[in-house]
Amino acid sequence: MSTVISYGKSHVVFFRLGGDGVAPLAAAVDVDVFGERFISAYTKGDNREVVATDTMKNFVYAMAAEYTGRTLLGLCAFFGRKLLATYPVMEALQVSAREVPLDAASGERGPSDVLFRLTRGDVAVAEVSLQAGSSGPEITRARSGWEGMVLLKTTGSSFASFARDDYTTLPDLVDRPLTIRLDAHWRYGDLRDGVAEGPGLLGPRALKEEIERIFHDFNSRSIQHLVHEIGTRLLAAHHQLAEIEFAAENRTPDHVRDGAAGVKVFAEPRATFGKIGLVLRR
Repeated sequence: MSTVISYGKSHVVFFRLGGDGVAPLAAAVDVDVFGERFISAYTKGDNREVVATDTMKNFVYAMAAEYTGRTLLGLCAFFGRKLLATYPVMEALQVSAREVPLDAASGERGPSDVLFRLTRGDVAVAEVSLQAGSSGPEITRARSGWEGMVLLKTTGSSFASFARDDYTTLPDLVDRPLTIRLDAHWRYGDLRDGVAEGPGLLGPRALKEEIERIFHDFNSRSIQHLVHEIGTRLLAAHHQLAEIEFAAENRTPDHVRDGAAGVKVFAEPRATFGKIGLVLRR
């Protein structure tokens, strides 16, 4: 019988505030630890090698005070290296971080530097995988992204001429309003860029805004058509990207009534969303 062992701590939320020249940063961190050295805890109830997940939580808080960067990728790499260096019993781990938005609210003369909104629904995300090596912790994988985008386009999208049979009731939709929920993730060809230590790092917000601009410009014939166009353009524009992945949900509203002068009324869609996935690699 073979085993694959993992355990860790989820949703460790911290707010790093104050500090001279250190920007505010908030995130929800997950730590997943892998290693066969924990097998006795499973087979014999022997916990002597187990680093308690509550200890992991406290470690994250302590390292958040030490981290001076401002990127989620750098944060994940920093936490991971510190964990492996501190706890040799851990053979490999993955650190994931999800942005807690700190968007500047309005101040007396522009954006405030002391008042922030925490209400945005779409956020930056990052994850970094590491393993213990002979010369210290080694980064094996890194991924960045933006999750939870919900975008409504009022014109310039269609879905027609699709396969039909006795079960098909959906009409052809020409120049429909299209609403999607979209998660986008990307990987770099150079892991140094992937952990914010190389020159090719791209800001997640900048890529998110680029995705929005492509959606605005492109007249798509389906969501599949749309995400392929977005991915193709991003890979063409950014040579440092090796892979981009999309997970989309179709949340297009239902047409329920027409009014005068071309007015159309739409209702919230039923919660049976079509889903579309795509991975593009160089």
